[in-house]
Amino acid sequence: MTDAPAHTPVIWHVTGARPNFPKAAPVLRALEARGWAQRLVHTGQHYDDNMSTIFFEQLSLPKPDLNLGVGSGSHAVQTGTIMIRLEELWSAERPALVVVYGDVNSTVAAAMVTSKLGIPLAHVEAGLRSFDRTMPEEVNRLVTDRLSDLLLATSVDAVGHLAREGVDGDRVVLVGNPMIDTLLAHRDELGRHRLAGVPELAGLSGAYAVATLHRPANVDSDAALAGLVAALRATADQVPVVLPVHPRSRGGLTRAGLFEHPQVHAVEPLGYLEFLSLVDGSALVVTDSGGIQEETTVLGVPCLTLRPNTERPVTITDGTNRLVTAEGLADAVAAALAAGRPAQWKVPPLWDGHAGERIAEAVEALLR
Repeated sequence: MTDAPAHTPVIWHVTGARPNFPKAAPVLRALEARGWAQRLVHTGQHYDDNMSTIFFEQLSLPKPDLNLGVGSGSHAVQTGTIMIRLEELWSAERPALVVVYGDVNSTVAAAMVTSKLGIPLAHVEAGLRSFDRTMPEEVNRLVTDRLSDLLLATSVDAVGHLAREGVDGDRVVLVGNPMIDTLLAHRDELGRHRLAGVPELAGLSGAYAVATLHRPANVDSDAALAGLVAALRATADQVPVVLPVHPRSRGGLTRAGLFEHPQVHAVEPLGYLEFLSLVDGSALVVTDSGGIQEETTVLGVPCLTLRPNTERPVTITDGTNRLVTAEGLADAVAAALAAGRPAQWKVPPLWDGHAGERIAEAVEALLR
């Protein structure tokens, strides 16, 4: 990004994993339009090209000013390595403000460094709660929100969570969902990318389902994985399933025999536009991802979330999402296929393509 004079206040953005990039893109653009000097750090938490680099290309994100290249590792190793490198960076060049996104290890690492150095922090996607502390992301959300100076919420329920936790209301702004800004900005392109989005490459025709799985609770336990694979095989008995395989999930799913089913089509992780095109053309999605619950809500695609809880309940009340168990998945798939795609559905307030602009306004108000 463009160099700024030493005396110019600089806003730093920290991204690290695939879900961060479509959230950051509209915020970077909106702040640039207001004339703010910015720097972008990519921690390298996701380092596969289709997990990160291709997102920068497709979303026209600026080349990161710094790539920490931390790679894989345990939560402690990832978080600690990122903290060490960010502390060195920001001790030498102090930001006016740091903006973090979502709930990944990069997010909480940056939050702890800014707190120790006395640097103001803004958290995009503040206030989301699953109330399940067995999820590493829930711990990351709680810590980041506690340390943030500006809490930028995507939904009304998130604002309510922060109020109940005693956060000063003056620090909380309901801005909408910047990831939806990115989706809506590329909505008209999705059909053009569907040829690269796998149905034809997998020899499919007609209806298909998309599945994504990576949560430790689903893929790291042999018992849970066995039930999950049985459920997905029962789903594939009803409709072909296309599964972009997350690197951390591939080994377990292969050993459990999922890909032996002729109707399960495993593919490498896809780029942003290719994946959304695949989802947009599907009959339904089976997932344990947070962001996909939001994207299907806007696209009007039935979404079956294999989790006992969600930090995004607004996608159930104002969207197309529902929570299911592995045992109940086959019946839920049958019902979704019978019902078809909805003709009309509710979308949460302020998921309108202008969240980035509202975030830029809130950030500018804090700094000025």
